[in-house]
Amino acid sequence: MTTLGDLAHARAGDKGDTSILVVAPYEPDDYARVDDALRAERVAAHFGVDPGNVTIHPVPRLGAFTVVVRDRLDGGVTRSRAADPHGKTLSGHLLDLVVEG
Repeated sequence: MTTLGDLAHARAGDKGDTSILVVAPYEPDDYARVDDALRAERVAAHFGVDPGNVTIHPVPRLGAFTVVVRDRLDGGVTRSRAADPHGKTLSGHLLDLVVEG
């Protein structure tokens, strides 16, 4: 079984109740495989949010993807009652996504 974390690394930033995750493959040859894995419906199911709250933007010139997840931070880092609502946790969780093939 291959996970996204076997192929890529991630960084995150939070803006209010929106988390912005950047996923970048370690190897340029894995860009298409990561692109296939990062489908909004699939990422939304992985995070347990409505697919309408996930937007994925390929950034081929940087060899990366921007994944925007809205309404997943329980109101935002400073307002949440959750123990760790940061996007850094979401980016770590995203790297557990299973990659087919």
